[in-house]
Formats: sequence, structure tokens, C-alpha cells
Amino acid sequence: MEFGVFIYDGTEPIDLATFGVLSMARRIRPQIRICTIAPKSGIVTLANGLRVIADFDISSAPHIDVLIVTGGPGWNEQSKSPEILEFIRCRAHATLLVSVCTGSMILAASGVLDGKSATTKHEVVPPEIPPIDIMRETYPMIEVCHSSLIAHDRIITGGGVSLCIDTTLYVLEKLFGHTMAAETARIIEYKRAWTANLQQLPPVIMDRGL
Repeated sequence: MEFGVFIYDGTEPIDLATFGVLSMARRIRPQIRICTIAPKSGIVTLANGLRVIADFDISSAPHIDVLIVTGGPGWNEQSKSPEILEFIRCRAHATLLVSVCTGSMILAASGVLDGKSATTKHEVVPPEIPPIDIMRETYPMIEVCHSSLIAHDRIITGGGVSLCIDTTLYVLEKLFGHTMAAETARIIEYKRAWTANLQQLPPVIMDRGL
């Protein structure tokens, strides 16, 4: 199973927890493979200066089964890029498309969320405008909900920041079953937090499985 994590200049480093959860999940399912994909090859500078080197750019990215689109302050620029939006639209046809945090704003700009329910980051530092309000005002074709995640058959949008962990655990549950996801939550020592989040901010599941 091939996972790709889409990163870009301005991705919030905590969204790389998606990669971290998958890395730990490989201890249970070694057949999981993970790569990073960026708009261009070379160094990607995340929010506040962390620099990483992506495995592929969008023109060289291989076949993947799951594409996780990260969020962060750079989402605004990415959502205006015709190349990135076309990359998202093309991958949506044959890939499980997942966004975390404001990564869903990029999905929204591509049009793949039109006619669907979606969520995104809710909490901000005043006087910033919550991205969930921006999504609601900018994309009237999307039913915007405050939730930990909203899952359709082929598209999953996750809530803000640390909820990227919960979203990745849900993807593991969808693909490999609850036992495997729960074991991953246990070995990353997140089981209690996951349970609390499920109770306080339940996911909205609209899919019928892959």
C-alpha cells in the first residue's frame, strides 16, 4: 500500500505527524510504503523554517493508493496554483484523497469537494479568521461542518492541526480494520486522546468502504 504525503513551502510541521503515524504503522504492516511529494523538487521550507527534501515533485510522483494533503500557512498560495489544483483533480480519480487541517482548502479550490460535506481547521489566534469560516464563505458548493473528520467514499477531510493524527488513524482503520488502527494508536501512546476526540468531536462517516 503506497501512501504519498503532499508538502509545500509553508506546510505546518505538525502535519507531518501523518507521516509519523504511518511510520509507526509500518511496524505492524511492513507493506506500507510512504513518500513525500512537493510542487517542485529540492528543499521544501515548512512553516517557521524546518527544511525537508521531498522524494518526488508533482511531475514525477509515482502511483500511490492514498494521497494526504497537508495544511499550513502556505495553503493559500497552493490553492491558487493551476498546476497543483490539476494534480489534485487528476489524483482524485484513482486515489483515496485525504486532507488534514487547511489542506482541505486546497481540495476545495480544486473543486473535488463540490457537492460534498467537508471540514477544516477551526481554532486560530485572533484576529485571524478561522479557515472553516473562509471555506464556508468562499465555497458555497461545500457543506462545511465542524468535525474531527468527514469521510466520503474516496475523499476524507480532517480537522485542524493535531487532528491529523486522528485522520490518519481513521485511514488506517478504513484500509486495514479497527484492530490495526487501535494497535497503532496504542504504540504511539495516543489511545486515550483518540478515544476522547471520538467522543467529543465525532467523525462524520458518509462512505460505504472502498
